[in-house]
Amino acid sequence: MESLTIGLVSISDRASAGVYEDKGIPGLVAWFTAALKSPWRTETRLIPDEQPVIERTLIELIDTFGCELVLTTGGTGPARRDVTPEATVAVAHKVLPGFGEQMRQLSLQYVPTAILSRQVGAIRGRALILNLPGQPKAIKETLDGIFPAVPYCIDLIGGPYIETHDSVCKVFRPKSALAARSKASA
Repeated sequence: MESLTIGLVSISDRASAGVYEDKGIPGLVAWFTAALKSPWRTETRLIPDEQPVIERTLIELIDTFGCELVLTTGGTGPARRDVTPEATVAVAHKVLPGFGEQMRQLSLQYVPTAILSRQVGAIRGRALILNLPGQPKAIKETLDGIFPAVPYCIDLIGGPYIETHDSVCKVFRPKSALAARSKASA
């Protein structure tokens, strides 16, 4: 079974400068450790809120390291330094508005300020990029809600087949995709 390469990018001026400890990447690793049944590995980066740096990092993770899934944390609010969505769209080949819409809907169940988030989902080549919140609790809530659609998206763009532990995250694939997978593995 092909291994999934996940790029994890925490975007924070203060954490990247060592002012405080990054909690985004450990939160992501904890979620994937619990959720994924398929083999996976990560490439991690802790970078400042600088659009050119974010763009270069996303391109490097996808084009050089072959990440099929890249998750960012931080930099999605309305503050002047929050430029993660702009950087994501700048390197994307396609934007998937449904991911951003769903992430905001999920977060609105917990905090009214979720309407200030500008999270984006996009595709670059054979990789899916998702902008997530920065706090571990919000990361988990968001991934619990959107990840059921992620493996099928990765299937459609040519990535590896992803299986999860249903007790953590039950993946949805159309019956036609499941039937095609059964025939291919037979």
